[in-house]
Amino acid sequence: MAAAAAATNISSFSPPLEKPCSVFKTQFHKPSYFFRTLPKPSSTQTHKTLLTPSAKNPISDVISAYESNPYEEPSVFFDDDDKPREECGVVGIYGDPEASRLCYLALHALQHRGQEGAGIVAVHDNVLQSVTGVGLVSEVFNSSKLDKLPGDLAIGHVRYSTAGSSMLKNVQPFVAGYRFGSVGVAHNGNLVNYQSLRAMLEENGSIFNTSSDTEVVLHLIAISKARPFFMRIVEACEQLEGAYSMVFLTEDKLVAVRDPFGFRPLVMGRRSNGAVVFASETCALDLIEATYEREVYPGEVLVVDKDGVQSLCLMPHPEPKSCIFEHIYFALPNSVVFGRSVYESRHAFGEILATEAPVECDVVIAVPDSGVVAALGYAAKTGVPFQQGLIRSHYVGRTFIEPSQKIRDFGVKLKLSPVRAVLEGKRVVVVDDSIVRGTTSSKIVRLLKEAGAKEVHMRIASPPITGSCYYGVDTPSAEELISNRMSVEQIREFIGCNSLAFLPMDSLTKLLGSDSPNFCYACFSGNYPVQPSGKVKRVGDFLDDGLNGSVDSIDGGWIQGTKSQKEKITETNQKEEDVVSV
Repeated sequence: MAAAAAATNISSFSPPLEKPCSVFKTQFHKPSYFFRTLPKPSSTQTHKTLLTPSAKNPISDVISAYESNPYEEPSVFFDDDDKPREECGVVGIYGDPEASRLCYLALHALQHRGQEGAGIVAVHDNVLQSVTGVGLVSEVFNSSKLDKLPGDLAIGHVRYSTAGSSMLKNVQPFVAGYRFGSVGVAHNGNLVNYQSLRAMLEENGSIFNTSSDTEVVLHLIAISKARPFFMRIVEACEQLEGAYSMVFLTEDKLVAVRDPFGFRPLVMGRRSNGAVVFASETCALDLIEATYEREVYPGEVLVVDKDGVQSLCLMPHPEPKSCIFEHIYFALPNSVVFGRSVYESRHAFGEILATEAPVECDVVIAVPDSGVVAALGYAAKTGVPFQQGLIRSHYVGRTFIEPSQKIRDFGVKLKLSPVRAVLEGKRVVVVDDSIVRGTTSSKIVRLLKEAGAKEVHMRIASPPITGSCYYGVDTPSAEELISNRMSVEQIREFIGCNSLAFLPMDSLTKLLGSDSPNFCYACFSGNYPVQPSGKVKRVGDFLDDGLNGSVDSIDGGWIQGTKSQKEKITETNQKEEDVVSV
């Protein structure tokens, strides 16, 4: 692919361009290159707070506590975590003497995007210094470790992975040396052509230390002969397919890149001292008192150095396909994602459910925490009071001792406690953000009825999930998704609720209006903007986010895509149409 460069100077940053990469389509001819330099925004500039949905995809299966090293403390993965999992959050800061500490705070704000590993890389005296670890941000870092990361330039990463005792090796940011220096990278997303790129690199002599697709990017940069350095990033990204929002760090530069489809979010902000900040969500900017400026546009490369912020269009990008589940589930309600308020989106989803699937009830409750805002919208529209019928424990880790005697619904009860005073004798509407396998939903319904609920009506603030995600979200195979196997009525019977309704797909697109074509709905439709190449998931497989060893060594393996698999995708599309029509 040829890259496209921006050769236009912008005298005023406000209002922001909607699609600069489609505006700046001057052909890029190597070795010549042109930038547009971005001036500082005016103080009156604000971001949009319109409605938008987020992207959510189903999570992987329950993992036995005893499949790993028998000498390790058992880690129990309960199916009450039957939710899609965003795999990463990234942050980058340039020009602040407290860069690493600000990274630490920003990663705290992004902790919901990954809870199993964290890392920060900072530059001091032209040396890239790294601290990474397994666990929550507060467990990985302390004051003494942050003291080892001085400098005014840093990047950070939080990650979620499936399992593996060698996970530390795969915690980002990754740092690598090459002929002209060192480079660090933090990546949110998933490269669908990772295997073919890795095979090509290994055939040419590259040696891999991890099985993370992010390492491929470093190898592509290292073998590139383009100059200056940022052109190596451009040349590497031109070979990537799939989802990537990345921040790179060198001895004197911070570089942010977003894939041409814009699958995963990435925003830019600025602190009062002029420091430039990139983060996966605006909630991270808020915590470190950085003012939101805009998104990194799909297909854009932003280079920050002593000369300021410069923008290069990586390539002419197609129609954006931003992940709809960011607004449904992944992002925090106080974030602005893809230029839209997550809170307003979820509130509107609840209002739509109240309008299109009303039911006589006495109280509206939510499955905390992700269903709360949609439940508020449902309650406001119907005039029925919203109350806390389920209390979530925020002190439950992923490792604890199982009771010696089997307790029914142990995992769910550990995290969710019903409030009998709210539920007893009541007709209850319970709002959740999604249903993946249905196992957790059935247990929640049983908990509510055992607490005295007279009727339980489930309302789901997303369309039925019928397809796996290949763009940076950990999901099970399509065969494991309950909406891919059952009709709405069959799901209702399985869950045991009195009525069940999903957010209609046509209502979702109507809400988005003219922006609706700019979102990815593959998890609802099975229509993938970028087809995975070579291999597809089967039941029980995990998305490879960095397990040590080759892909083929993963328990359960992967299988070659076949004609029958394509036929299954067609059937999935038809099933979704049938479910939506119900």
